Amino acid sequence: MKTISLTLNQKQIDALKESLKEYIFEKTPPYALYQIRTSDCVITAYESKKVVFQGEGADFYASAYTEQKRDDLLPQAGSDEVGTGDYFGPVVVCAVIIEKKDMALIEQYKITDSKQMNDEKIREIAPLLMKQCLYSLLILDNQRYNEIQPSNNLNMIKAKLHNKAYCNLQKKAKQMPAFCIIDQFAPASLYYKYIQNEKEIFRSLHFETKAESKYPAVAAASVIARYAFLVKMDELSQKIGMTIPKGAHKEVDAFLKKYMQDHTLEDLAAIAKLHFKNTAKI
Repeated sequence: MKTISLTLNQKQIDALKESLKEYIFEKTPPYALYQIRTSDCVITAYESKKVVFQGEGADFYASAYTEQKRDDLLPQAGSDEVGTGDYFGPVVVCAVIIEKKDMALIEQYKITDSKQMNDEKIREIAPLLMKQCLYSLLILDNQRYNEIQPSNNLNMIKAKLHNKAYCNLQKKAKQMPAFCIIDQFAPASLYYKYIQNEKEIFRSLHFETKAESKYPAVAAASVIARYAFLVKMDELSQKIGMTIPKGAHKEVDAFLKKYMQDHTLEDLAAIAKLHFKNTAKI
């Protein structure tokens, strides 16, 4: 298991907790301030100000405190996805172009990976980015997701959405930046294998892990995608008259059990990703 230990200041510790508050775990180890459990990482903040990141996502979550964004390669395009780890809600992919003129906005609001920002800040900043920057946004709703998932694994779905987002962005921009980054979720060879049968293929991509914390274009894409996800979750919650929880943890299981007392599996297919283990529990 990957483990990264960092010493953070109190402001960083508080900001980390706020940005991932929906994943706070009730029980904490001795001398711990709090513990966060996402789908791929356990983050424990101690009274000593040591923060330990454990799991496959350790590099990702720790990178916000160990690396700086790469803003020397401008203009640039970047893409990112949101919702793949949430039982409820859609999968959203966004591709964005960031130019030098956009960096003032990026720096003013300290725009970084959406997982490191709370939802309130996302709702404030994303509309500003959407107004100023050229972007392409794709939202795969749950009904369609459940239809295609049996013949498309999650990485294949993501690859097709990223490719489509870039193809759409290219049509809008007419001329794409020389540097286009995708936050790597699969090796380049496998990514292109996933999309080999697509009608259009965007090939000028730079693949890099933890790209959200390094490149402003990927960070901006992450923020816009998260915003679109939040808006869609608001709409779904309003439609069913219940506030739908995010993530895939015990709170989700409790909500699911309550929801299914008065709804069918067909109803569930319109708001959830049925292949998640949460479904099997009911």
